[in-house]
Amino acid sequence: MALNKASLAILALRLAGKLSLGMAQRIGRVLGTVGGWLPTRSKKVTTANINLCFPELPREQRERLIRSSLRHTGQTFMEIPLMWEWPVEKCLGLIREVEGLGLVDSALARGKGVVLLAPHLGNWELVGIYFSSRYQMAALYSPPHMAEFEDYMIGVRERAGSTLVKGDRRGLVRMVSILKGGGIAGILPDQSPDRNSGYAYGPFFGHDVRTMTLASKLISRSGAASFTTFAERLKDGSGFRVVIRPTEPGIDSADPTAAVTALNLSVEKCVREIPEQYQWEYKRFRHLTPGEVNPYNPKKLCK
Repeated sequence: MALNKASLAILALRLAGKLSLGMAQRIGRVLGTVGGWLPTRSKKVTTANINLCFPELPREQRERLIRSSLRHTGQTFMEIPLMWEWPVEKCLGLIREVEGLGLVDSALARGKGVVLLAPHLGNWELVGIYFSSRYQMAALYSPPHMAEFEDYMIGVRERAGSTLVKGDRRGLVRMVSILKGGGIAGILPDQSPDRNSGYAYGPFFGHDVRTMTLASKLISRSGAASFTTFAERLKDGSGFRVVIRPTEPGIDSADPTAAVTALNLSVEKCVREIPEQYQWEYKRFRHLTPGEVNPYNPKKLCK
């Protein structure tokens, strides 16, 4: 059964990968619009997150942001097959502008490795393709449940030159080695870690949330420079703008709370630039400080 599911998923991705960017985005917007009309899980979680993070906005503005977010979520969903199935050169051809690349090049010229923190903002798959096509790069990943799909995923993500490393203890050692050798490490920093992973609580949009300490440990142990990055979706299917920003001071702190506070603020500043393109349908706040009300199920408390 797992093989059949993996095969069907891969077939669907390959078929969707034949679309143009404009067509994929139009389909994505329709899917997001329909999802906004129905009581879907994505709408429920998106609404909870945006109400939690932007309480200062009038209700009408929050509702517009919710609808826009769902449309962008649909576009992201439909863009992934393109990023996985198109030739690398065709994907890179979608980039219209790169802002802040000198920050990375300067750090590398000083002999430093670089940790790139790419939140789920805009088209994060394109970010990976862009940097792995330019530099020696490794990226942390979590294996999917289907082993056959993992082989496919690794193949498409490594085709631009990136090396995928599992996010376990051995992976951490390997990433430190790559960084000390002047390489680049890519991390998605805004996932909610489980209890078996290193974590601390730090503020994100004003709420203390469980946050990975892995990124800060990598930066501290390797002496690497660190930056946030995202690929902003431009209007009317015209492509993307890759943006690179400095991270906040203290991200390499030995104090886990100080480190994740700087990490979350670094991510938050990026999200505030284009909040409609953030992955708000992810339950980022399901692990608030233990004892707080679960924002996705008010009858339960966070653990």
